Amino acid sequence: METRNKDGTWPSAQPQATSGASEEGEDFQGQPGICGLTNLGNTCFMNSALQCLSNVPQLTEYFLQNRYLAELNLGNPLGMKGEIAEAYADLVKQAWSGHHRSIVPYVFKTKVGHFASQFLGYQLHDSQELLSFLLDGLHEDLNRVKKKEYVELCDAAGRPDQEVAQEAWQNHKRWNDSVIVDTFHGLFKSTLVCPDCGNVSVTFDPFCYLSVPLPVSHKRVMEVFFVSMDPRRKPEQHQLLVPKKGKVSDLCVALAKHTGVSPEKMMVADVFSHRFYKIYQLEESLSSILDRDDIFIYEVSGRAAAGESSREDVVLPVYLRERTPARDYSGSYYGLMLFGHPLLVSVPRDRLSWDALYHILLYRLSRYVTRPSWDDEEDGDEKDLEAKDSLPQPGHGPGGSSQDPGPEQAGSSSGVTSSSWGPVDTSPGPSHWPQRVRHKHLFTLQRVNSSGTSDCSTFKEDTQAQPYIAIDWEPEMKKRYYDEVEAEGYVKHDCVGYVLKAPVQLQECIELFTTVETLEKENPWYCPTCKQHQPATKKLDLWMLPETLIIHLKRFSYTTLSREKLDTLVEFPIRDLDFSEFVIKPQDDSAPELYKYDLIAVSNHYGGLRDGHYTTFACNKDSGQWHYFDDNSVLPVTENQIESKAAYVLFYQRQDVARRLQPQAGSSKPPASSTCGAPPKSGFMDVN
Repeated sequence: METRNKDGTWPSAQPQATSGASEEGEDFQGQPGICGLTNLGNTCFMNSALQCLSNVPQLTEYFLQNRYLAELNLGNPLGMKGEIAEAYADLVKQAWSGHHRSIVPYVFKTKVGHFASQFLGYQLHDSQELLSFLLDGLHEDLNRVKKKEYVELCDAAGRPDQEVAQEAWQNHKRWNDSVIVDTFHGLFKSTLVCPDCGNVSVTFDPFCYLSVPLPVSHKRVMEVFFVSMDPRRKPEQHQLLVPKKGKVSDLCVALAKHTGVSPEKMMVADVFSHRFYKIYQLEESLSSILDRDDIFIYEVSGRAAAGESSREDVVLPVYLRERTPARDYSGSYYGLMLFGHPLLVSVPRDRLSWDALYHILLYRLSRYVTRPSWDDEEDGDEKDLEAKDSLPQPGHGPGGSSQDPGPEQAGSSSGVTSSSWGPVDTSPGPSHWPQRVRHKHLFTLQRVNSSGTSDCSTFKEDTQAQPYIAIDWEPEMKKRYYDEVEAEGYVKHDCVGYVLKAPVQLQECIELFTTVETLEKENPWYCPTCKQHQPATKKLDLWMLPETLIIHLKRFSYTTLSREKLDTLVEFPIRDLDFSEFVIKPQDDSAPELYKYDLIAVSNHYGGLRDGHYTTFACNKDSGQWHYFDDNSVLPVTENQIESKAAYVLFYQRQDVARRLQPQAGSSKPPASSTCGAPPKSGFMDVN
């Protein structure tokens, strides 16, 4: 039995540590900063935020050079007695010592939980929320202002913007002066207009990061596989653009435009682990289908209209199973293991006999199941049976001795009662076939439960359950006649090569952030002229930008009606992100680098609202090489792997700061690249 250590780690976990460091110590020498963080249990969000912050050059140098020791504010009532700053400094020094492949951030996790109860325990949280707490905590622990004096806030009152902005920034610095303010704080211009009296209020407010909205689309892209009734056609992969709040029927309508098959002749199913996890009804909401689900849409024949002289069909779910010897000494017991993709097969209700079903399934599997020669020899012996079942022998061309059966006759997806299920002729069931028939069949058939794990040997007259059928293969027969490679084959429809949902540019998100909006009724503004709360219009503009700009992409959308994660691809530049068109402060044309930024880190979130995983892309300040940090795993990557739908928090560094910091990279190390864009040409990981 393995017992957890007092620090929360496991003895078998690597690296093992109680003080936070791994076992390599002085014997290991690697690239400083290329150090993973052990996941203590749903702490990937914390690891991602720490890796991003650790790769902000000027902040890391500040801690590595121990400049923080002289600025610890132990008496700040808003701070954390310097404990957060000291815990973070210890973490940075270990990560940048070059002596550890990974470290255990247990002490830091304990400190965070002590001062922020929402991060206690091991629940998954938001990396941006932790980042916000950490920046605020470091600022208060390192605030150079020991005694805060009273500052009266003044409205613009018609004064020039530059004067009001300078006053606001000076007032902010009189209360807040730390390395966090120097590195991450910028200035907004906020303009509020009363809809009644037209009163305009202008204020300048500091910010630590930009939370920019994403354009909300009412469409979603879904990936499905279409399985035709024609056994000669391989399954087709399709990408479909459907309404987010649509129904399963909308998915079928979208697929019909690609295939020409009527939506009424389609059934939608979620396939998981070789079985049907769920078969959807047309009226069900698409919101119940996740992007990670494997959705198969099967072609079936439609039910005949009332009054027509056409037989009604039954759709049978069919599983594939292989007999496997059990692990016992007797060798008499055999287990059954599911494999391959299940099928939805249409069968005429008046032909529900085992032999008729066998030939229908043999026809459906004919693309990847080879018909043995001895089966042809028995055609003459089975002519009476074929005539009786009205099922032509499959597997022959039009000029052969047998008629090509053509497409199946199939129909309604409704369940079949036991009174309508079972042989309608005198042919025996699969477990009672005569020896001559048994050895002439490639496989046997068995009615099973919905998961395909147990057989249903008896039929109850009152049951209304959908019948499920299993095709059971002997290992030798499967090896000889079943082509696994062909069975798993599929083709991609032309639509897969096209981007159905246009990506969003980061600049579009920033433009959306700076557009005029009307305050909600729950959050009105008190107009000093009207003397009452008003739903005023509000506009935010960027006045002054920080050295390191953090951009938070608001992927999590919460409304009174719905909650969702936006998986929109946001295209963001690796270098030369130009903010000159967004900054309204009069600009210095002689220094364009004051408005241009290069990417240095990205916090990624994979998954949905209630689950997920956080990782980090970061550029090493010494080598200029990009790396992918996934908890304690660190691997080099190329620039073209950084941009993805998972990007959540972006860290940009102003170009003039990068040039200023370049000489600080140590004489024994290669000079840092201001663009973080000179990766090696080998040894990369494909994270896509």
